Amino acid sequence: MTPPELAEAYVDSSALIAVGFGEANAALVSRRLANFGRLTSSNLLEAEVRAAFAREGHEFDPGLLAPVRWIFPNRPLVAEITAVLQAGYLRGADLWHVANALYAARTMPGLAFITLDQRQQAVASGLGFQI
Repeated sequence: MTPPELAEAYVDSSALIAVGFGEANAALVSRRLANFGRLTSSNLLEAEVRAAFAREGHEFDPGLLAPVRWIFPNRPLVAEITAVLQAGYLRGADLWHVANALYAARTMPGLAFITLDQRQQAVASGLGFQI
């Protein structure tokens, strides 16, 4: 059972792609995601997931994204991007996801971060996210 302070998780595309493709760790990721009352992400996630399905020739199931609540920042994420880069280097899309999670964490204390990318895990953990 997820503690109430971790009722919401930011989900990165690596986690949903693993579930969608039925990768070896898909059952573990699915159980982890199911522990949260709500999932949230940048809408970049949709483009990344759909592109991965198209690249691999898999039919996309829109239900994969159904539980995700989208974050639409209403300002540039300069402060968040700066904080992420101070915690460690990430490439553009990974940086954008962690910056959006920082933005969301202002109104969602205890937000967890779910990703399978080790570098992204390290940086998000260094910023205080439960991984």
